[in-house]
Amino acid sequence: MSTQTTPGDVKDISLADRGKDRIAWAEMEMPVLRQIRERFETEQPLKGFTLAACLHVTTETANLAIALKAGGAEVYLCASNPLSTQDDVAAALVRHYDIPTFAIKGEDHDTYYRHIHSVLDARPHLTMDDGADTVGVIHSDRTDLIANIIGGTEETTTGVIRLRAMAGEGVLAYPIIAVNDADTKHLFDNRYGTGQSTLDGILRATNRLLAGTRFVVAGYGWCGRGVAMRARGAGAQVIVTEVDPIRALEAVMDGYAVMPMHEAAKLGDIFCTLTGDTSILAKEHFQLMKDGAIIANSGHFNVEIDIEALSSIAVSRRIVRDFVEEFVQPDGRRIYLLGEGRLINLASAEGHPASVMDMSFANQALCAEYMVQHSAELSKAVYSVPKEIDAEIARLKLAAMGIQIDTLTDEQAKYLASWHTGT
Repeated sequence: MSTQTTPGDVKDISLADRGKDRIAWAEMEMPVLRQIRERFETEQPLKGFTLAACLHVTTETANLAIALKAGGAEVYLCASNPLSTQDDVAAALVRHYDIPTFAIKGEDHDTYYRHIHSVLDARPHLTMDDGADTVGVIHSDRTDLIANIIGGTEETTTGVIRLRAMAGEGVLAYPIIAVNDADTKHLFDNRYGTGQSTLDGILRATNRLLAGTRFVVAGYGWCGRGVAMRARGAGAQVIVTEVDPIRALEAVMDGYAVMPMHEAAKLGDIFCTLTGDTSILAKEHFQLMKDGAIIANSGHFNVEIDIEALSSIAVSRRIVRDFVEEFVQPDGRRIYLLGEGRLINLASAEGHPASVMDMSFANQALCAEYMVQHSAELSKAVYSVPKEIDAEIARLKLAAMGIQIDTLTDEQAKYLASWHTGT
């Protein structure tokens, strides 16, 4: 049996061959990233740069890491969630692709942060985050690294919120590109990826029939829209809770019931939080839920469900099946928490399909290249993805799908640029 030579901390290096096969399977559905990788191999735009990536260690992320390495980067990878790692993929990255990877599915809190520090020990020039944990550690515990870092990218809504808060307080120490804000990311990954993979995670964990159930979606951002759409497509009666009046109005116009959580708590069979905020499901809601209510989270952090409060009012708790924990209330009601309140689509399933992550990770790769080329021009702020990158990814995706679109004629372009023609 061969030994592990590339630095890393994975569950079982013998899983590497299986992981390699699954990485190749995902690659077939990632044509945009493939084209970027092929160009990177020739041009080497990241040569001489070390990149610390804190992402969900999945087959799709593996293909991103391989593309970044093809571009010349020294890539170090750790998990951005304790339950999101695919152990065979982590093993394959270490053994077959020589990418130092520090990630074990189910790792505890101390191990999670030890892995982040292991990646940061490489003294990166660039950071790539899914939740801003690397940025947070750098700014709190590893400030010695800041002088060496030229910039970073961020994948999630939750991470962008954290980073904009840091920038607003004037403490962000280097520029970050908000990959989540790209149209080719949030309009597709957040809506179609989260919509499908969240239901996949709930169904794998519970094997429950959705048709006829009351399915409560907390938050009607792009992720909430996707889950609501897919739940309704499976026959569920969807209830939306919101704090934003415009999003709530949109949910009403889209045909969903909209009400406060304290009302929805009495009705729901299945609850899914997707807000990026804390205590969306709290003690007062648990006390109203019916017997057998299922609660899950598909926001990045496990703060959306107040698990401590749920535990404090329960008379017993036990694991009843993989990723399902039962909390029995004093009156005998049972509430079932999925995936420890962590990202259910990655805790009990495989995350987003590769075809949608193709666009998200194309954004990551091209924004890393952009940061290398333009970091000297950028201030310590959070930036949107350049429009030309967004449009190029959409163009490449359409071409890969065999879809052609119209182009403006010279007359049409002139008309749109003119104010002279009126009624």
